[in-house]
Amino acid sequence: MTTIPFWRRKKIRRQVLQGAFLAAIAAILIIGATTAQRNLSAQGISSGFGFLWRATGWEMGTSLLRTSPGDPYWWFIFNGILNTLLMGFVGLFCATLLGLVIGLARSSKNAPARLLGTIYIEIFRNIPLIVQLFFWYAVVTQLPNPRNAIQIGHVMLTGRGLHFPGLNVTVLSAVVAIAIMIAALFVILWIAVARRFGRVESARRRLLGLGVLVTGILGAAVALSWGRIPETPLVSLPELRGLNIRGGFQLRPEIYALAFAITVYGAAYIGEIVRGGFKSVGRGQVEAAQALGLSPWRVFSRVRMPLAVRAMLPILINQYVWLIKATTLGIAVGFSDFFMVIAGSITHSGQTLELIGILMAGFLIINFSLAAVLNRVNRAIALKGKQIGVAQ
Repeated sequence: MTTIPFWRRKKIRRQVLQGAFLAAIAAILIIGATTAQRNLSAQGISSGFGFLWRATGWEMGTSLLRTSPGDPYWWFIFNGILNTLLMGFVGLFCATLLGLVIGLARSSKNAPARLLGTIYIEIFRNIPLIVQLFFWYAVVTQLPNPRNAIQIGHVMLTGRGLHFPGLNVTVLSAVVAIAIMIAALFVILWIAVARRFGRVESARRRLLGLGVLVTGILGAAVALSWGRIPETPLVSLPELRGLNIRGGFQLRPEIYALAFAITVYGAAYIGEIVRGGFKSVGRGQVEAAQALGLSPWRVFSRVRMPLAVRAMLPILINQYVWLIKATTLGIAVGFSDFFMVIAGSITHSGQTLELIGILMAGFLIINFSLAAVLNRVNRAIALKGKQIGVAQ
């Protein structure tokens, strides 16, 4: 029996080629970094990340936490990331709700509803997002001035922003309270859908969910109490003082113009994904549920919706990641998101490569984390093995 030399073995050849490929990429990166550093030094530009601790010297338009020109670059970048996460969360949540309505209208048996859904999708899917963003921003900035504000109760809408009652608490405590409530809602959702709780009696699951909700509300109340601004009323109401509106909480026009544009545009795509998910549910499965005597709502909530969600979730993950990246268009209307803060930092500091690297790493972490969580949910609810046979 002849022995094959080790250099002719298929496994060895693959490992050698892969090692050479990785070495070539590493060499290109090292040469590129060395060349860039040498060129920057020749132009008198220092490299490295030491600038992150220097004062910016400029103001940030919109931020959840307090900022000032004396704050360092890393604080501005952190606030830019918070703004991007806020816009992404609001945009995804609202686009999902509206997309669900549009998708249900498109897949319903009602002809006017199908027509309205089709018109909506054909209009908003075929106009570029940035064009829609400019349109909505032009609309909201043409609203009346504070003296002629559109007022509904204590909510006032003007061309300078949306004013509504707020709490006299620090922003940090408000963020902590919101995070506690979101975590509590996720735990309640996990208890409702996770298989490990499938054997628990419904009454005990409801009691467990209620306990989590009460705990979340108490935790949020403690966080708000901890951050309450002393010697001020708990609730601050907006009111006209002179030529402007004081008190309460203000949302600047660029924030809700961008949120609205992302919601409307994203809902057009999500609506089609929802329609495809419902179309993938076999007619026989629905007829089998009806034959068991289930009501139309139970057929929808117990059969059609769960099966449709399983089909649409992988495509929704890609759409969510895309919508998060679409928040960078906020720079067109002056929204201080992650991308705009990085662009401003490059202009003032000249640290282009470092800041572009931070921008790429930041979006990589955000989108990778979102995709990882949703992929984990997708694997948890996917039908496997015998389940597929039973479903078919």
